[in-house]
Amino acid sequence: MNVVLAIFILFFERKTASSAWAWILILFFVPILGFILYVLFGKSLRQERLNRPVAYENEDFRDMMDRQLNQMKDGRFQPSFKDAEEWLDLIQMNVARTDAPLSTATDIKIFNDGKRKFDALFEDIRHAKDHIHLQYFILNNDDLGRHLISLLAEKARQGVKVLFLYDDLGSRNLPKRFFDELESAGGKTAAFLPAVLSSINPRLNHRNHRKLVVVDGLVGYIGGFNVGDEYLGKKKEFGYWRDTHLRLEGETVHSLQNRFFIDWNQATETYPLKYAENFFPKMANTTGIAMQIVASGPLEIHEDIKNGYLKMIHHARDSVYLQTPYFIPDKSIMDALRTAALGGVDVQIMIPHQADHIFVHSATLSYVRELLQDGVKVYSYTNGFLHAKTLVIDQKAYSVGSANMDIRSFALNFELNAFVYDSQSALEMEQLFLRDKKLSVELTEKTFDEQSWTEKVKQDIAKLVSPIL
Repeated sequence: MNVVLAIFILFFERKTASSAWAWILILFFVPILGFILYVLFGKSLRQERLNRPVAYENEDFRDMMDRQLNQMKDGRFQPSFKDAEEWLDLIQMNVARTDAPLSTATDIKIFNDGKRKFDALFEDIRHAKDHIHLQYFILNNDDLGRHLISLLAEKARQGVKVLFLYDDLGSRNLPKRFFDELESAGGKTAAFLPAVLSSINPRLNHRNHRKLVVVDGLVGYIGGFNVGDEYLGKKKEFGYWRDTHLRLEGETVHSLQNRFFIDWNQATETYPLKYAENFFPKMANTTGIAMQIVASGPLEIHEDIKNGYLKMIHHARDSVYLQTPYFIPDKSIMDALRTAALGGVDVQIMIPHQADHIFVHSATLSYVRELLQDGVKVYSYTNGFLHAKTLVIDQKAYSVGSANMDIRSFALNFELNAFVYDSQSALEMEQLFLRDKKLSVELTEKTFDEQSWTEKVKQDIAKLVSPIL
């Protein structure tokens, strides 16, 4: 049976060579367990018929896309933002490949602390007049989670339309009646890719890792924070939780809204979302910050967020500052970071000192150890748990979102990132990185030389199977 499965993996599935061989090794060395793991984690979602509604019912959004695509075909596409001009190749790739139009944010606030982020979010929810759309990977049944649901129920009783989309696996510990208060008040909820049975889900490998909120079509949130007490630093095993999230205003919120429409309608046929002007309110033509909201996932042929990362790294001339909780890159990312450092670019990577997944952390250490000899600097954040997913280039552009720098985020999960072309907020992002560096220890070749041979073997084994982690 496993021989047939191995042939199927090699010749019929769209897997990378490293991922395919990692599965074959597992099937060979632990055949029974390997078969079970593949059924649960290895099947590609592209093989399934997933309901995919028409993505664009918003005519203004579609018109923006068509206009920018036509201008690119004619060689007339020139962004009207000074900070975006040198990123034209990245912008064009995102427009053409990911249906991510270049849009403007009239205001961006960067949050790196959970309390500040949720205080701002709750304030925006309290002021909501028309609708609140929320999407999170993890929603916990704890003080923060219950407070959020109660606040949403209060707004629903006031006549505000509330929709909450959550990932079935990420939020698997919720009790069955957790949403009763919200649903009784008129709010609607949906689970993304729910289990076929209560404890069996053959699509475990593909999760909706996105975190976004839209309030009245005017205010949006995107980033790395989920909903739970640990994100406020209230769990002893994690300590302070260091993450990054953006609060946005302006037309770019319509891109977040459009993504919510797509994901909601994929998740439920019971309460379909249809275009209405109140969801995409008209906005004055004002200058702002140029940005794109880029989505990627297992239904797509191209790994769009990864390709955006690659474009940014290749573009770097001065600095590449990367924060990620899990660093399991493919060869293209490794080569990009390596060549940037060898070419004189200041490449710095920050990972957590504390691990929440031991095996994944071991693989992370194996990869960063390999980069040290090429001049990449690596720092281990010691002031709690680092969960931020950020990439800052040359004090000119940056990306913030849900995607980790790992193969799972690139190819298996549904992810969402903002690509921002703005020197002022990019400088703020760089300053946050440098501040975090003061709360970190540098990992050097000597650090790894002094490790025991058992630790090195553990890291190497973890790296061997890392393509499927």
